Parts: sequence; structure tokens; C-alpha cells
Amino acid sequence: MNSICQINQTKPKMKRRKKIMMVFGIIAAVIAVFMLIGAILHTTYFKGKLEQIMPSGQLVDVDDGQMHVYSIGSGEKTIILLPGMGIALPSADFAPLMRKLSEKYTVVCVEYFGVGFSSETSKPRTCENYVEETRTALNQAGFKAPYVLMPHSISSVYSEYYASKYPQEVEALISLDGTTTAHYEEMPAIVKSILPIAKFQQAIGTTSLIASLTVNKNNLLPNGYTEKEVNDLVTFAGFSLNDTVLEQISNSTEFIKQTMVLPFPESIPYFKVISKQTYETPNKQLKKINMTPQEYHHKHLERIGEHAKYEILDGTHFIYLNNVDRISEITDDLLLKANQ
Repeated sequence: MNSICQINQTKPKMKRRKKIMMVFGIIAAVIAVFMLIGAILHTTYFKGKLEQIMPSGQLVDVDDGQMHVYSIGSGEKTIILLPGMGIALPSADFAPLMRKLSEKYTVVCVEYFGVGFSSETSKPRTCENYVEETRTALNQAGFKAPYVLMPHSISSVYSEYYASKYPQEVEALISLDGTTTAHYEEMPAIVKSILPIAKFQQAIGTTSLIASLTVNKNNLLPNGYTEKEVNDLVTFAGFSLNDTVLEQISNSTEFIKQTMVLPFPESIPYFKVISKQTYETPNKQLKKINMTPQEYHHKHLERIGEHAKYEILDGTHFIYLNNVDRISEITDDLLLKANQ
């Protein structure tokens, strides 16, 4: 009798398990279908849009690949714009700032290996290689030092390295919310472990879809971008991750370590444009080391030296998006004083 009862109780449980397994199976199948559709769109529709966009500048041979160098203006002084990490198409991202600065200067945007129209490279991602590749690309494109370096974010680290190694080639450095070189902390292992996941998301079209949905043209067009530049930025955002860029991200804290041991030349004028967001917003990472956002920036300025100047502007980390005019004024003031 007990055996019969146990059998009768087991049957409903087995049915419930089968139903649960079936539901999970359907969900997994739906996810797989969406992933397949996304992957097909990524390799056909989005890839097709990408291939229709032509380089705005020149591709020059550097080591084992080609780098894209885009320039406008014909001023006596040459400003070199260098992108922050994760910017898919710097030549379009910097466009409004380039147009403004080109009224008085020759303005050049260098796209690193793995970024924008530039190819990938097998060379290790180090500060030394970034600097040497930039120098070679500029020389191949016909530009001669000294330069006014205008880096954003992580490129400020490379630019400090450049100035320390080749002070005779750098007339001034204007950092756009640059990464500090006053504090080094090893990259958390978890960050490196999730990078392949981000690349997989790109491969199944997720990145392209997100970029299409999240980019707000109404915010960008009033700040001087053209319709084409915005569309190109969206398209390239879906293809921003490759092995070269992933290695850059993985080694980003090591770049700081490689640069912080080099003294910054007192002879080179330095100005740091700081965004109000990074200056005032509490940061969990900084709290771990008992450092305020203000200390983060001021310790960096102390490392550069007493001649370092700064100004805090309203805006996000991408401070050049809505401060083109003020950055242009800062540039004029700094370069005029440098010649006095």
C-alpha cells in the first residue's frame, strides 16, 4: 500500500519537473534564436554599414599595420588630439573640437592601433609602444615636432611619458580630464575576466543594438556634430572591441606604473581641464584607498609640478563634448603665454 502511495506521489513530481525543464528549454531556445539573429545582423547588416564608411584622413604604415591620421587646419602650431580608452571612432568623436581649434591651429587626431580606421597590431601594449607608434604615424603623415599634445583620459598617461622621454618634441600638454599618474593600483582580476564576455556580446550584435538605442542625437547635434558623424560613431561603437583594445584595457593600470617613475619636465607648460563630474562625484574605487575625487586630481597636479595649472568645467568625463569654446580659449591663453 505504501509503495502504491509513493508511486502516486512521485508521478506529479516528475510531471512538474518535466514542465520546468520544458520551460527552461523554451527559454534557452528563444535566447539561442535571438543570439543567432544578432550574430547574423552583426556580420551582415552592421558590418555592411561599417564597410561603407571611408577614412576621413590618411592611413600610414607603422610597424606591422596601418594607423589613421586625420588633420584639419593650417596654423603654425600643431595640436595632437589623442583619444581616451573605448572611443570607437576618435576622428568623429573629436570633430567639433577639431573644427574650433583649426581656426588658428593645425589639428591632428591620431587613432591608435585597434581604434577607428587603424588596423590591429601584434606589438605589446605599453606606454613606450604607444608613444613610438604615435611619433612614427605623425612623421609618416608629414607632421613635424614640436607638438601641443591634447590627450583625453588614459592618453594623458601616454602623453606624460612622451613629454618625459622627448621633451624637445612637446611644446605644451593640455590634458582633458586625464587619468592620474600619481597613484598606481593593480587591475582587479575580475575586470580582466569579464573582457572576453564583452567581446562575445559584440559578436552577437548586442553592442550595436545598444549603441543604436542609447546614443541621443538631440544631445550631440547641438554641440556641433553632424548627422553623419553621429551615425558613424554609432556604427563604429558596435565594433570597438578587438584583441588590441582588450589588451589596452587589461594593461591600463600598468601604463600608470610605467609613467609615474618619470619626472615631468618643468620646461613644458601643463594644463589640466577637469570635469566637474570627476572632481565632485564620490568614487567607490577611490574610497577603498581613502582618497577623495579632489585629492585624486590634486595629487596628480602635484606630481606634474608647481607649474601645472587647472580649471574645472561643467560636464562629464567627456569634457570636450560641451566645452569646445572654453577649451579653445584655454589653449590660446596657454600657448600665447608659452611664447612670451
